[in-house]
Amino acid sequence: MTITIPDFEYRRVPVAPGVSLNTAVGGSGSPVVLLHGFPQTHLMWRHVAAALAADHTVICPDLRGYGASDKPAGDDPAAYAKRTMAADVVALAAALGYDRFALAGHDRGALVAFRAGLDHPAAVSHLACLDVVPTLDTWQVLHGVSASVGFHLYLMAQPAGLPETMIANSADAFFGHFLDAWGTGSDAVPADVRAEYLRASAAAVPSIVADYRASATVDIDDDRADLDAGNRLRMPVTVVQQDWGARLGYDAGAVWRAWAPDLEHRTTTAGHFMAEEAPDDIAKAITDLLAR
Repeated sequence: MTITIPDFEYRRVPVAPGVSLNTAVGGSGSPVVLLHGFPQTHLMWRHVAAALAADHTVICPDLRGYGASDKPAGDDPAAYAKRTMAADVVALAAALGYDRFALAGHDRGALVAFRAGLDHPAAVSHLACLDVVPTLDTWQVLHGVSASVGFHLYLMAQPAGLPETMIANSADAFFGHFLDAWGTGSDAVPADVRAEYLRASAAAVPSIVADYRASATVDIDDDRADLDAGNRLRMPVTVVQQDWGARLGYDAGAVWRAWAPDLEHRTTTAGHFMAEEAPDDIAKAITDLLAR
């Protein structure tokens, strides 16, 4: 890794047998854990992390399978289940001395954060999720023509072999497509950071595919079991999204309220990479959440 968050200390923290997470830690005060999305690394939080570090201990890991963190084999779907990745996050915080923390995630990291909130309510004090709906709901709203915006979900849900080969053979084009198509600001992701995202993603194709494949299998089962059992997010929750609901014909706020009784739902005019495009807004959303 050639780029770091300034003034943050880097550590490799063991969280499970054979799995350590590359983690940046900075600031002081009550802990906030920030989880990145696809096709990024912890670096997507560089601006927000610096702002929050004035009052908080900020913990920014690369998720298992991403960035400089370990990448266990994904033959077993449970290896990249959001339940497993959420347990990584709780173990990470505990290893750093925190048994309770605020948690924010973007994209894939938001799905991990969502699962951590359901599975570990005693550990997660506040929860922020950026630009997703829960896994079960994602598959329910992406259908028909609207499914075209999530073609990568369907590609990476295919049996092992085909998606890994296709993506590895055109990794820069594949991952670069999302970096280019999902943003609204050409300077939000500078060239050196973009190059780091592409390098890290190309080196992690099998584990990224395994992460997405889990969301077409075990993650759906886990979400449905919680929904049927009446398990809900017990902590204050903030969701910040683009107005995907209006574009795709569903009420995104209503989707989230079904899971989070104590919800603040915000929309943004920033693109998908909102923590990089509008870091002041995202830092404020998290700060406002922590005051609830």
